[in-house]
Amino acid sequence: MASRFNALKADAAWQKLWEERRTFAARDDSPRPKSYVLEMFPYPSGRIHMGHVRNYTMGDVLARFRRMTGHEVLHPMGWDAFGMPAENAAMEKGVHPGGWTRDNIATMKAQLKRLGFALDWTRELATCEPDYYGHEQALFLHFYAAGLVYRKESAVNWDPVDMTVLANEQVIDGRGWRSGALVEKRKLSQWFLKITDFADELLDGLQTLDQWPDKVKLMQENWIGKSRGMKIRFQVSDGQPVEVFSTRPDTIFGASFVAVAADHPIAQAAAARDPEAQAFIDRCKQGGTTAAEIETQEKLGYDTGATATHPFTGLPMPVFIANFVLMEYGTGAVMGVPAHDQRDLDFARKYQLPVRRVVADGEHRDPLFAGDEAYTGGGPLVNSDFLDGMDVDAAKAAVIARGEADGWGEGTTVWRLRDWGVSRQRYWGTPIPIIHCEDCGAVPVPQDQLPVVLPEDVSFDVPGNPLDRHPTWKHVDCPNCGKPARRETDTLDTFADSSWYFIRFASQPKDKPFDKDVVAQWLPVGQYIGGVEHAILHLLYARFWTRALKRTGLIDVAEPFTGLFTQGMVTHETYKSSDGRWLGPAEVQDGVEIATGEAITVGRVEKMSKSKKNTVDPGPIVDQYGADAVRWFMLSDSPPERDLPWSEAGIEGSWRFVQRLWRLFDGLAEQADAQGSDKAIDRKLHQTIAGIAADVEALAFNKAVAKLYELTGTIEKAGPSASRTQAIRTLMRLVAPMVPHIAEEAWAANGGDGLIADAPWPEVDAALLVEDEVTVAVQVNGKLRDTLTMAKGTSREDAEAAALASANVQRAMEGKPPRKVIVVPDRLVNIVA
Repeated sequence: MASRFNALKADAAWQKLWEERRTFAARDDSPRPKSYVLEMFPYPSGRIHMGHVRNYTMGDVLARFRRMTGHEVLHPMGWDAFGMPAENAAMEKGVHPGGWTRDNIATMKAQLKRLGFALDWTRELATCEPDYYGHEQALFLHFYAAGLVYRKESAVNWDPVDMTVLANEQVIDGRGWRSGALVEKRKLSQWFLKITDFADELLDGLQTLDQWPDKVKLMQENWIGKSRGMKIRFQVSDGQPVEVFSTRPDTIFGASFVAVAADHPIAQAAAARDPEAQAFIDRCKQGGTTAAEIETQEKLGYDTGATATHPFTGLPMPVFIANFVLMEYGTGAVMGVPAHDQRDLDFARKYQLPVRRVVADGEHRDPLFAGDEAYTGGGPLVNSDFLDGMDVDAAKAAVIARGEADGWGEGTTVWRLRDWGVSRQRYWGTPIPIIHCEDCGAVPVPQDQLPVVLPEDVSFDVPGNPLDRHPTWKHVDCPNCGKPARRETDTLDTFADSSWYFIRFASQPKDKPFDKDVVAQWLPVGQYIGGVEHAILHLLYARFWTRALKRTGLIDVAEPFTGLFTQGMVTHETYKSSDGRWLGPAEVQDGVEIATGEAITVGRVEKMSKSKKNTVDPGPIVDQYGADAVRWFMLSDSPPERDLPWSEAGIEGSWRFVQRLWRLFDGLAEQADAQGSDKAIDRKLHQTIAGIAADVEALAFNKAVAKLYELTGTIEKAGPSASRTQAIRTLMRLVAPMVPHIAEEAWAANGGDGLIADAPWPEVDAALLVEDEVTVAVQVNGKLRDTLTMAKGTSREDAEAAALASANVQRAMEGKPPRKVIVVPDRLVNIVA
């Protein structure tokens, strides 16, 4: 063995051998218990970053450990390969989205392999390939046949320059993120999946997910948003009643206005007779549709001149068209209670509307509400007629009962959750497998015509969806009547692609999306690992898709992920040039920009992101230190759920520890004949075996790392013995899930049988887990004079005798007899002389 570990040589050799032997390919027919470990698959953006490395290292350690503990492990990898970045590259660089994406996949795959992850590459998939999205089209049509898919007009964000629908996140300050044009609200026919049919199931199912973080379950619970409220019908002065929904009917005596959406019939009627109302509606359509935008934008209204009659007081309330009310939410109309809703208060102050307190805030009970911060807490009802003195829940019930009895209202349960709009007016996505016929309507593409493959000959030199203007692709005959028809040119939301990929990993027949029986062997995923930023949409959609498959008989699994772990981010300082440009770490040295020599500004330590260029490419780091040092750093120090600051010192320290391990392994042959036992090493070894096993199962990798540091230090300090030799041999297997290349190299060099990747986890001697010796402090007149090792449970008499026999104690007592001896069993002997 060499005295220094050659990481680059070992990495390449063992990665090649693992691949040749298909070491990590999972077998469906294995008799061993199944274990499915999965990290959220990446978007192929170009290169992996340290955030990827941390995420996949955690999953890799667990997967390797599970193999060592006797499991057949499925640990696959694929690519979430559709989406806007590829189209952006097509527009900016003049490349085809497919070529750009596949080149990135090749680059990132090579990077992942360079880190030695125990991945089953035989099951690799990319969502942009027809052999994946064709099966997704079949599932979409399966849901369509089951009544879980429908089409309707819906409001969208429309960029009038790029001529495309924008996701909410692509609307910045009311403008398209690319064109800068004012975004309009338009109504387009959109395809929807009926996720609301599963609202109760999705909510109740959270209670079964005891291996999920509480914060994620709470986020999903709030997103689903089940609430008990009331539909209230107000009589309007110039037409039909207006119906509003309120979660706080108890505050009805504080209502001072009604507001309707720009698309509401009352608003449309006002626009028909009033050009100013129409102008205001046009202005509303330029606003965003996200909840965040609606909350932060200025609250604007237009008085229609109509009034709504309060059902209790009979007083008229003005009816406004308001830019913060959307037809898609509730009934498209709201009851404004300014004192107890911040949005309503802002609106009332702007338009000088009454603000009446109806819920007491401590001693504040007077009807006149001052200030600019609404009171949204609980308390007794005040200034509310027959409700006075009731708490909020009792008042809600009383108002609902009165409204139902008098016929102007009814109690109801509502959900914040809305059906999932899956239509995207983009090219680089899964084509929606529907054909539109003038006579037959929307017709599903026949199964034998799937997949509907994206055309390759498209251009991005004109804004908008290339599928719309393709000369031939969209023109087809109707499968029903044979007349000329057209394909649906919308593609599916990419969240659909990631809502079932974990099922396709488990089973990949060519003729159908998956095999039910094979899926049953692997699912649910035992441990899923990924960022908390996916806590709501991806995880909620995946839970819905799985439940929809179960309801329609394709699988028997309801929840896709038994365990969920959300890892922390890898962070780094940010840098700006003298002219305000973001700079990457490689562009900065000693406080100056390398290219210009000018001083730079050091910003906050933040999550690594391409936009701020504070990413660290793992490639050069691996080339310098080897894969094991990088992996070890990712597992060290920070608890895995917390952010990990990247540091050169940290990776240097990890590399030094790898070399420490190698020196131990390198010296093993020289002491192979060492005799004798060392009880301290034996005990430490078996405590470490048990402790690391528990830590890895709990994903407490930093704790496992700490235990390995301790064991390594204990071995280094010990003299030659059979116990020490055995501890070093065992240490190879203990570190193998974390630093597999050095473990394989040492295992082979020291005559290990087969690959260490296939070796079993060391067995624990339970007897050695129990501490049978203790260290007892011995004091004379309150001062520590000695420490003695005794058998645990030594009697008071024997402990006293051993203490008095100590040479250090005898010197301290100077021949005086003990006046009193106090013994605290297993801890302390205090002698008063």
